Amino acid sequence: MPERAVRERARRDRREGKAPTTQAGEFVREEIEHVREGKHGARSAKQAIAIGLSKARRAGVKLPVPRKGSASSKTRSNARKALEAGRRPTRSVSAKRSRAVTGALKREDKSSVSGKSLARQAKASAASRTASSRSASSRRASRTKGPATRTRAARKAARTRASHRTSR
Repeated sequence: MPERAVRERARRDRREGKAPTTQAGEFVREEIEHVREGKHGARSAKQAIAIGLSKARRAGVKLPVPRKGSASSKTRSNARKALEAGRRPTRSVSAKRSRAVTGALKREDKSSVSGKSLARQAKASAASRTASSRSASSRRASRTKGPATRTRAARKAARTRASHRTSR
């Protein structure tokens, strides 16, 4: 069950008109914190993210189900169920199953959400997208920033471009 503060932050994001992925980010962040605190582990950064997204769907965030081909049919059907669970009163999982899941996660590695592995996951995820898609999402993101943040980002981009030119 997500903490109340997490649900509140996600609700605030929804009121502010932010995208469902932004709302879901709160749940993913919470999950990463749980692994770092040692509440349980995760086999990979991807699994920790998936658990967070599932919790978000169950909490009522209108996250779309993964597209066909981008995830297994089992994952897609689980996501669909979680999304439906977010729209109706949740049914409780049996205590035995809940303990089994927690026990299995406790045996997993805690280093799966280290900065290094999250960076590797982010890079792999970005690499699977097209350049135009990455560019479009950064343009969308820049619209939500204030002028000061945009200036800072532009300066950083210019520095990065300059350093890439010199390293070639």
